[in-house]
Amino acid sequence: MIDINFASLRLIGLTHTITNELVTFADAAPDARLMRVAEVHRDAIVLHDGAQTCQARQRSRLLQSLDAQQTSLAVGDWVLVDCVAVGTHWIGARIPPQTQLARRSADGSRQPLASNVDTALLVMGLDRDFNPRRLERYIALAHAALVDAVVVLTKADIGIAVDERMAQLRQRLPASVPLMALNALDAQQTRSMLAPWLDAGQTLVLLGSSGAGKSTLTNTLCASAQPTGGVRKGDGRGRHTTTARSLHQFAGGACIIDTPGLRSWRLDAEEDALTAAFDDIDALARNCQFRDCHHQAEPGCAVRDAVDADRLFNYHKLLREVRRSQQTPLDRIAERAKWKVLLKTVGPRSRSKRA
Repeated sequence: MIDINFASLRLIGLTHTITNELVTFADAAPDARLMRVAEVHRDAIVLHDGAQTCQARQRSRLLQSLDAQQTSLAVGDWVLVDCVAVGTHWIGARIPPQTQLARRSADGSRQPLASNVDTALLVMGLDRDFNPRRLERYIALAHAALVDAVVVLTKADIGIAVDERMAQLRQRLPASVPLMALNALDAQQTRSMLAPWLDAGQTLVLLGSSGAGKSTLTNTLCASAQPTGGVRKGDGRGRHTTTARSLHQFAGGACIIDTPGLRSWRLDAEEDALTAAFDDIDALARNCQFRDCHHQAEPGCAVRDAVDADRLFNYHKLLREVRRSQQTPLDRIAERAKWKVLLKTVGPRSRSKRA
């Protein structure tokens, strides 16, 4: 029988939905324990049981199973652990995650960021870190994983043109995405504004660039001691002080996953998920004169003049990216062949015009 201390595991996000999944693991070892992944390192996995942490290793059958699914363990995963020797913990199985945030690397492989997340706090500084396009990319990432997104603008006490930037985002972003500005060093203000998402059993993940204030926010909420650093004077970018994802407990019963800043990454999303993140464009597009309107130069377009031009540009950019990621190798070969034919016809035409 699987050992479950619900009262203790509740403090690190255990829900009844997760426990219901355990009925499919009838063949688990008699002394198997349910634990949660708190950190993932190259040579070890750090697990949490609600009271303390321990290091563990993965059994070969689990590695083979995850490799077949083209995935790996991520912070936030729930796992079954066998204690087969003194001081040695072995992970025998992973409970299928209810939600999982992931990105695509340059080679197209899928890299999980965090599992079993309820809310993504999208952190952006009100200094030179301010970048609405990047924020829209994060919102699309959360929507693709069916995770609620909350925009948290930090450094409100030292930010640049705070009121103007808040007004810009309220006009640009979907009304369904909560938006707030705060000073992450002010514990009372931070906990008060984020209280609706800090209930017992909730799991939050912090996403944002380096230097945005994610670790400062974690330290303020969880009274932890995550290392923090300043930003570069030249461009205001962070120095990647946080180097690994980690799970932290909040005194009220929620838990928070802190993450390093994402450098360059591609969305792990389908076209429908991206459309949901830009639902204002999708709603307006129904009134366009043509069904296949690209919202560029077509007559009767209901989107082009009603949506922020930069937001529309970013939508097209992300849409191209998503479509490329869904292409098969044969699709890419066919597309290259098509462009080769078009380019060959351009040369003679341009020469004849010049003649």
